[in-house]
Amino acid sequence: MSDNASCHRYPMAPLIRGTLLGLYLALVLPLPVLAPLPLRFPLLLAVIAGLLLVLAITSERVELDDQELRVGHPPWCSWLLRRGWQLPWSRITALTPVSTSQGGRVYYVRSGGTEDDGGGAAWLLPQRVARFDDFLARFSMSTGLDTDGIGRISPPWTYQLLALLSALLLIGEGLALVLGPGSGS
Repeated sequence: MSDNASCHRYPMAPLIRGTLLGLYLALVLPLPVLAPLPLRFPLLLAVIAGLLLVLAITSERVELDDQELRVGHPPWCSWLLRRGWQLPWSRITALTPVSTSQGGRVYYVRSGGTEDDGGGAAWLLPQRVARFDDFLARFSMSTGLDTDGIGRISPPWTYQLLALLSALLLIGEGLALVLGPGSGS
C-alpha cells in the first residue's frame, strides 16, 4: 500500500468491522469458560488466534491516488491473507452489476487490455468501506464511470441490528458469568 500524500485511504466501515468483531466475541468468549478444565487453556489460545484472524480480515483497506486503485491489507497481516489487487485508472473500463442470492447487488470492476497482460479481468468493487459516498465520487471522477445507484451490499440497519444482538449476547454472557451457579455461595 502506498504512502503517497495525495492518497485517499478507506478502511472497512467502523459499523461493519465493530459488528463482526462483536459477533465473533459473543459467539466464542463463553467457550473457554464452559469447557472442561483440561480444554480451557487450548480454547483460550484458539479464541485469541481467531480474534487476530478476524482483526486481520476486517483490516482490508482501499487506497486511491492519481494513478490507481489499490485493495489490500496492512503489512502485519498481508502475508497471511490474499494479496489484494491494484489497477491503474486508465485500465478500468466498466462496472458490471451482479445480483446476490440475498437480493443485494455487487459490482465488478472490469479492465481493458489483452489476455497476455491480464486484461479483461474483473475485481469486486469494495462496498464495505468507510466514507463510501466519497469513495464512489473519487472512483467516478478518476474513471469517468457512472456510480449513481451503487450502494452498499447491505443496508446499515442490518449491521446495526446485528451489533445490538451481539451486544445483548455479550451482556447476557457477562451476567451469566457473574450471577451464574456458585456466585451466591
